Amino acid sequence: MFRRFFFILNCIIAVIFLFSCLVPYLNTQAWWFTGFLGLLTPYLVILLLLFVFFWLVFKPFFSLLSLVVLLVGYKQISVLFAFNKNQTFVQKKQINHLRLVDWNIRSFKGLSQQGYKKRADRVSAAEVILQEKPDIICLQEFNHSTAQNNINLFKKDFPYYFFSRDFERKSSGYEAGSIIFSRYPIVDSGKYQYPGNLGESLIYADIVVKADTIRIFTTHLQSFRFTQQDYERMETIKRTEEQSLNASLSLAQKMKRAFTRRGVQTTIVRNALNASPYPSLICGDFNDVPNSFTYFQIRAEWQDAFLATSLGIGSTYLGLAPTLRIDYVLPDTNFFIHQFDMVDEGLSDHLMLVTDISLKKPL
Repeated sequence: MFRRFFFILNCIIAVIFLFSCLVPYLNTQAWWFTGFLGLLTPYLVILLLLFVFFWLVFKPFFSLLSLVVLLVGYKQISVLFAFNKNQTFVQKKQINHLRLVDWNIRSFKGLSQQGYKKRADRVSAAEVILQEKPDIICLQEFNHSTAQNNINLFKKDFPYYFFSRDFERKSSGYEAGSIIFSRYPIVDSGKYQYPGNLGESLIYADIVVKADTIRIFTTHLQSFRFTQQDYERMETIKRTEEQSLNASLSLAQKMKRAFTRRGVQTTIVRNALNASPYPSLICGDFNDVPNSFTYFQIRAEWQDAFLATSLGIGSTYLGLAPTLRIDYVLPDTNFFIHQFDMVDEGLSDHLMLVTDISLKKPL
């Protein structure tokens, strides 16, 4: 009975994992519930691995079930774990390399709730970015206003920039969205507005580096928009109180809406990437994990800077779960990826991504 119970449990988890292997091919615009499977995938992989060791002790033949299922789902596992030798990031950049910084800056609010600290964090965030000596900076949740012009924090070293200005309050000169800063000239730029005007858009800048033109995309895809009340609801669910069902339904509804919108946005992004006439790179906050339709469709045959250089799972969001790698740097195959780092400066709920790249050959 003991073995039978665990074998049935093993079968159930194996079937759920096999369904999760279909996630990359099912657009969450229509198949929104598959978004939940993407979030579960890392835990399903861990459970299947535990079953392999469990059966090797009690019934070795049964371990084949999990092993075969994991082999079938190798594509999901390949984007979840990076298997490179762990190397120290070298701060001194090579002459022919481009250094790119990508960061969801959290509106320059920092992580403190104290007003004076937030004002100090605004300057500190700019300083830690500039310390990396990047050539290109891509920021999401960037904002500035007449009273607090954050563009000026970078403009001296980065005279070229393109700002999406997705949200505006003309009375105070307030503007917010995604922005691309560059040391090199920007000869063209553009913006793809997502339907609904509820989030930041997809933007790009064509940057001339010596004799070559490259296109840099950045975006901030639809988030779950969890509020403080939602996090309190999560605590309610953990305590399994009577209100937990209502709390779960409320959270699930928000997640469904986000999965659906990201499905629409993903198609727009992929079409824009396909239309690029230059060697291209996209970075930003996708608000989705590697085991998702969003990631697989946007990345397609492109490279992932984390997977190419790092070791482990690589969480980029400092909340909810240790498996949330939702920020990415994805160059196309025209680039070499030399090194990559994820930096926690305690100034945002996202980690700062730093990547050194170069073109494989001049145009």
